[in-house]
Amino acid sequence: MALRVFISVDMEGVSGVVHPQQTSAGGQDYDIARRLMTLEANAAVEGAMAAGADEVVVNDSHGSQRNLLPELLDQRARLITGSPKPLTMMAGLDPTYDAAICIGYHSRAGTTGIMDHTIMGSVVYDVRVNSEPQGELGLNAGIAGYFGVPIVLVSGDSNATAQAEERIPGVEVASVKEALSRYAARSLSPSDAQALIRHRAQRAVERRGEIAPVRYPAPVHVSLQFMNSAMAEVATLIPGVRQTSAITVEYTLDDFLEVFNCLRALIYLGGATLAR
Repeated sequence: MALRVFISVDMEGVSGVVHPQQTSAGGQDYDIARRLMTLEANAAVEGAMAAGADEVVVNDSHGSQRNLLPELLDQRARLITGSPKPLTMMAGLDPTYDAAICIGYHSRAGTTGIMDHTIMGSVVYDVRVNSEPQGELGLNAGIAGYFGVPIVLVSGDSNATAQAEERIPGVEVASVKEALSRYAARSLSPSDAQALIRHRAQRAVERRGEIAPVRYPAPVHVSLQFMNSAMAEVATLIPGVRQTSAITVEYTLDDFLEVFNCLRALIYLGGATLAR
């Protein structure tokens, strides 16, 4: 049976990337950050292939999700790009995959780390699933777990990788930089960061049977704390969502994909209030 590996690639956790001017289209040094992001994706592809992968799919998971440079991406990989798309950062994942890898990830909102946030920094202050705080990694781990797929490697700054180790027992990590502040870090050189990712990706895929998928027991209760009360007020337009404080809403569902899709809709609704 073919060994299939899924790679989700964000940008804030890439070595040398420290500021929104690097992570936003049109910003200073964005083109450099895109290249570094693509090279770290390539390192993960190379490691997965060295571990025996027959097929690797790379999903662009940052911002507009049109950041990776197709002409620079390892030609053995298949690229998922563009937004919006189903399951966003985990688009394309299904039960036929044997392992998932998360490259360039950042720490969750309200914690230390380079550009920490959860999904939409201007909207989300905190997300809790069954009372436990979750960032993008925790939510994406739940999606992967829904399909029975383990996340076997996470790269990013040392805060993000520490959170990964807390959330996913036995996960391989590649810490490519250490945050000195929200917008400053001590980074590995790009070549060293890529070598570390390549090595850890190979080891992670080889160890895939030792790392259990993350599963959240049903019923799944979600608490979402917004940045302001207008966001919480519009969120209650979705049936089953109740406002529990000026800036907090809660809901409970049994199916984790429905849980995630509802959360995504709530965040988009909250974001719509910013345009008024």
